[in-house]
Amino acid sequence: MSKSYHVAVVGATGAVGVELLRVMERRDFPVTDLRLLASPRSLGKKLEFRAREYSVEALTRNSFAGIDLAFFSCGSILAVEFAPIARNAGAVVIDNSSAFRMEPKVPLVIPEINPEDVRGHRGIIANPNCTTAVALMALYPLHRVFGLCRVFAASYQAVSGSGARAIDELRRQIAASVEGGAAPAEVYPHPIAFNVLPQVDSFLENGYTKEEMKLQNEGRKMMHLPDFRASVTCVRVPVYRAHSVALSAQFTRPVSIDAARNALAKAPGIDLVDEPGKNLYPLPLSVAGKDRCQVGRLRVDCALENGLSLWVAGDQLLKGAALNAVQIAELL
Repeated sequence: MSKSYHVAVVGATGAVGVELLRVMERRDFPVTDLRLLASPRSLGKKLEFRAREYSVEALTRNSFAGIDLAFFSCGSILAVEFAPIARNAGAVVIDNSSAFRMEPKVPLVIPEINPEDVRGHRGIIANPNCTTAVALMALYPLHRVFGLCRVFAASYQAVSGSGARAIDELRRQIAASVEGGAAPAEVYPHPIAFNVLPQVDSFLENGYTKEEMKLQNEGRKMMHLPDFRASVTCVRVPVYRAHSVALSAQFTRPVSIDAARNALAKAPGIDLVDEPGKNLYPLPLSVAGKDRCQVGRLRVDCALENGLSLWVAGDQLLKGAALNAVQIAELL
């Protein structure tokens, strides 16, 4: 990279915003000037980037003057309001919310899958859903070999996907349970400690949640597969960090384990960890804080014709959010 950029991070004090700063620093992303933006309650808070302290500023309509690149790590409501303002001020926006993902004129990008789509951007580029990103890192290399048509999946999603309050809630509930008491459920509708909740996001009329439909809808767009189908159950589990997904995938062409292993071993951004005889397979603890996803438990599916079953895990704050956003910026 020859150019250096004036960069803004919206939602800088949140979990993804903090990770963005770490990723840019360790990948040596060329930053001339950094503007950290958040809600008024974070005004004046200090964050460190490359051994220098930066004060957090309040997000306003005038926040993007002179900015080349704006990372948005806030909710959809703020993204809808402020991303067009940033774009109109001359910045390229990389948005981590769901606000623009399914907009026809907004590229939705995983650099290992559809980097060429970045070329069509009109000032806003969308980052995919975190669970979708982790799942597709394993599915796309197999699709290139066998031709993906449908997936049945169950996710095991860490509480950090719901933010810092959810992490604190899990910690409080674990501590209370150990002492024989109980801590209230505030972030989730039920206690999460020593429990699993078969609900991530709100329910739709078809009985699925919004989160569950994202693998199908976003997968179609990124893989350019308009007929791709996915039936997903998303589950919140008492894990602090890193999502896992169990996948049963059906393909249009005959499958083989050797060809599947070869495709996954060569795929960028993912490691094949598949030695069940040695109890080696992907684990949330193994991928937490790591850029690369892991895939394992690979086997021919016994219920689907031309089917493969597999297990994938990845850090949803990194490949599912901050890392993917910085990789998109690197493409630019």
